[in-house]
Amino acid sequence: MRADLKPIAITIGDAAGIGPEIIVKAFCQAPDQFDNCIVVGDQAVMQRAWQVVAAKTRSLPKPMPMNMPMQEELSIQQVGSALGQEQLPALGKISVVAGQLAADSITWAAQAAMRGEVSAIVTAPLHKEALSLSGVKFPGHTEMFQALAAQHLHTSIDQLPVRMMLANRELKTVLVTIHQPLRQAIDAITVDNILETLRITHRAELAFTGRAPHLAVAGLNPHAGEGGLLGQEEIDIIQPAIEIAKAEGMIVSGPWSPDTVFMRARAERGQPGAIDVVVAMYHDQGLIPVKYLGVEKGVNITLGLPFVRTSPDHGTAFDLAGKGVADPSSLLEALVLARRLAGVGFGA
Repeated sequence: MRADLKPIAITIGDAAGIGPEIIVKAFCQAPDQFDNCIVVGDQAVMQRAWQVVAAKTRSLPKPMPMNMPMQEELSIQQVGSALGQEQLPALGKISVVAGQLAADSITWAAQAAMRGEVSAIVTAPLHKEALSLSGVKFPGHTEMFQALAAQHLHTSIDQLPVRMMLANRELKTVLVTIHQPLRQAIDAITVDNILETLRITHRAELAFTGRAPHLAVAGLNPHAGEGGLLGQEEIDIIQPAIEIAKAEGMIVSGPWSPDTVFMRARAERGQPGAIDVVVAMYHDQGLIPVKYLGVEKGVNITLGLPFVRTSPDHGTAFDLAGKGVADPSSLLEALVLARRLAGVGFGA
């Protein structure tokens, strides 16, 4: 990582979930990765997470050391009014307090990134229902960051299209549609949306790797429509978008049958796949293959933002909250990738 880069902001996500705990556990496992990092949230929430992990591992001091040099501690950026112990949201429960704190943390980090005060943002998982209860109208991190960035740039959300990439060491996939009911997602699969996804993915991969990627587009229907026997979307919508992308100089193939394209793209035994990125039509089509390969190594990257944002490839895991057993591997992967992306100027 370049020495001149600004700090990385790590938002705590939902305070009632495993986010704060996996931040503490990741710090304990790889403290060097937290050099020049700021944890954005609430000190009492992080103190509780520290105590949970300390009780499980019996290797951490109690309470959490707050006055040591940055490289030896978690540096906390308090957002909003500090919570007292009696105000902490119950672990594993949906809470307006947790939703508001998650929203405030996202807002602080996004504004700091837009001002150039942080080089990247890593987000611990939030709970969408808690976020909604706090009054936020956006369904998740991706849409909220998009709106905050558009507001800062004095433009509309439509003028700042973003896409979700899920990646691990074996597979990368980008989604045409994100957090929508499936019926609505199908209606949102248009030539323009597919083409915008291809453009965003092409630019992002080119910036990160220095070469034009091979993008494979998954079909919507079984067997990619079987020449129209199982649906017309591939003929009427997906293929025209692919042809326009090719005319613009992108390396694009498809539409591929959704049940085989991910196997073609998978890197195995140290050998890269035949495809760099799969462009999937809807949320579960793209996320199931990546998560099946192991959520502990998956990372979510938001493409199209004017700053770097990564996150773990899992949710709040309310059933594990407070037990000190949650795996921090995906958060660490997200932090390592954020450093790499910030170091090459991705998102700038």
